[in-house]
Amino acid sequence: MDEYFRAVALALLQGLTEFLPISSSAHLILPAQLLGWPDQGVAFDVAVHLGSLLAVLSYFYRDCLNLLNGSLRAASKRCMNADAYMVVYLIIGTLPVVVAGVLLKDAISGQLRSVPVIATTTILFGVLLALADRRRGQALMSCRAALLIGCAQVLALVPGTSRSGITMTAGLFLGLDRERAVRFSFLLSIPVILAASVLTSAELLVTATPVNPGLMLLGIAVSAATAYATIHGFIAWVNRVGFMPFVLYRCVLGIVLWMVWFAG
Repeated sequence: MDEYFRAVALALLQGLTEFLPISSSAHLILPAQLLGWPDQGVAFDVAVHLGSLLAVLSYFYRDCLNLLNGSLRAASKRCMNADAYMVVYLIIGTLPVVVAGVLLKDAISGQLRSVPVIATTTILFGVLLALADRRRGQALMSCRAALLIGCAQVLALVPGTSRSGITMTAGLFLGLDRERAVRFSFLLSIPVILAASVLTSAELLVTATPVNPGLMLLGIAVSAATAYATIHGFIAWVNRVGFMPFVLYRCVLGIVLWMVWFAG
């Protein structure tokens, strides 16, 4: 029963934090660091990320269909259109983090998964998000912007940074308005989560670690449902209020983590 309780709690954390600018990786690491929970394992990580992927695909299914149809039209007519360009931007934005993830995997899974690192990045990138949110731009997406956002996304390999947070921050600094920055960040999560899941699944097959199918399905279902609701709520919220509530949360969380670490 404890195993299933932890699975639900971690899947809820994943669903709530994957698409909010507060770092899902940090929140999934913290229960083990602060509460002494056993590591959830690679298989469960894959399951909850698959749930998040299903959520974003469901929410943006019309966008995904448009991107697919636009790419097919561009290929058949040999003439680019807005949807085909967006696919190019997503590919450009994905490549840097895939390459960095393969090259830096050992460092990321080792010394960077610590409370001091998470506390520092939580505060630092929260402050950067606050500065970026002060900007008001009307820029359009471009190959240059996609590449720079993709390079910024590499920083999300460090726990506490937040993939969605750093990509939205980069987009805002590059002159995108909130709506464009948030939309591109969410669409960019699709190939990134898919690539990470494939790489992690390949590792899982090599290690041949036994898995609990019921636990995996539970993680997928809870993560997917929570992530879908979070995406819907976040888009409605951020257009009206902005990012400052998340900035304040990050700063408070970072300070609390430093206090806990020093006390321990």
